[in-house]
Amino acid sequence: MAAAGGGRLRRAASALLLRSPRLPARELSAPARLYHKKVVDHYENPRNVGSLDKTSKNVGTGLVGAPACGDVMKLQIQVDEKGKIVDARFKTFGCGSAIASSSLATEWVKGKTVEEALTIKNTDIAKELCLPPVKLHCSKSVPFPAEAKTQLSP
Repeated sequence: MAAAGGGRLRRAASALLLRSPRLPARELSAPARLYHKKVVDHYENPRNVGSLDKTSKNVGTGLVGAPACGDVMKLQIQVDEKGKIVDARFKTFGCGSAIASSSLATEWVKGKTVEEALTIKNTDIAKELCLPPVKLHCSKSVPFPAEAKTQLSP
């Protein structure tokens, strides 16, 4: 993959992060009964935690932080020569729902092309995890750039 592909993959990983729901730090004190069992499962048994080799030409890294919310997320994707995401890893500093959302997102993007992965919306993740609407406000504060879809096509 050409050196220019690294920038494209970095933007793709960042774009995928911007679609993941994030919560304010004050939500950490909420009673556990407010979280659906799917959130608890992904929080207690997160999938794909870790890092990929950021120097690899087929790995893109995205980092997003919401200072007002207190969450920081890093997502890395590894793309094969055909443009399919073959691996995804995350590290999230934040509440249980942010960690669960990151975990689910890595599961969903594997096997998809970058273009297909970009169709995943934060509302899709929130629906799957049964997150209440009040937990979506941080993800809507950072708009996804409309031009990214054309820049990120394989």
